[in-house]
Amino acid sequence: MRGIRLALAAFPALAGLASGGCLTMRPYAEVAAALPPASLVAVDGRSVHVVDRGAGEPLVLLHGFGASTRIWEPVIPELAKTRRVVAIDLNGFGWTERPHERAAYTLAGQERLVLGVADALGLDRFDLAGHSYGGAISIFLAARHPERVRSLVLVDSAMPAYGTLRRRKRFANRTLAGLYVRTVGLTARRVRAGLEESYADDSKVTDELVGAYLERLRVEGVEDAFYGLTAPTGTPPDEVDLAALAPPVLLVWGGEDEVISAAAGREVAAKLRDAAFAELPACGHSPQEECPREFVAAVEPFLAARP
Repeated sequence: MRGIRLALAAFPALAGLASGGCLTMRPYAEVAAALPPASLVAVDGRSVHVVDRGAGEPLVLLHGFGASTRIWEPVIPELAKTRRVVAIDLNGFGWTERPHERAAYTLAGQERLVLGVADALGLDRFDLAGHSYGGAISIFLAARHPERVRSLVLVDSAMPAYGTLRRRKRFANRTLAGLYVRTVGLTARRVRAGLEESYADDSKVTDELVGAYLERLRVEGVEDAFYGLTAPTGTPPDEVDLAALAPPVLLVWGGEDEVISAAAGREVAAKLRDAAFAELPACGHSPQEECPREFVAAVEPFLAARP
């Protein structure tokens, strides 16, 4: 009861902040008009942004929480030399249209998005790489649809339960959650702090990098996305039996990851029946972005070995 009174007392102040110094979100129609038409795929009547490069066996890339297809840009040119690379902006991120319904932001909802894109592009079976939160989605999808996933690359990956465990009661009110993300969550200071935590070398976190992340987050519908991704659902965390995963798995980890340690990654690898582990020294939580050359060198032999 006291928490409710405090929230109500804070509401006028938050509302005043939102109406006065609140961030402006870019209309999605404007975003879509600026993109190449071929980069937008229709899934469930909405526009999903993809980066589709190269030819050959398909490799699908899923970014982490707060990121977008941009995080794969440093490695896509090399990976696309020998295969078709399809990077997807997940629900709530990048240049993908933000849905209103909460179900779209669960692991099942993200899985539906990924498979919808794969079906639209004619990808019956593919290699799947997921970073952090995208790794959690990748594990979830591979466990439920082993016929679609040829191999898994998990990059500093979260586990499927993360999608539920990261939700907070303080964001259970849609209005207050929306005000929070507009006035606090999407500030340059907050995004810079997150990037510096993810990078081993903070000097690489430039104003340009922070701006690029913010540009892809400050999009119309951000309130729906934040609420859908952070409000409690009342359902138990998604669990996957790692030992039962069918595809071979490569785990790529930054040796200086301060978000999810390499030691935690090795513990996950030990539970998988067909797994290899590659630790990249002097790399943080996002090695594909911070250490692209080392990342490609670790991933290419694994993908090339798939029959």
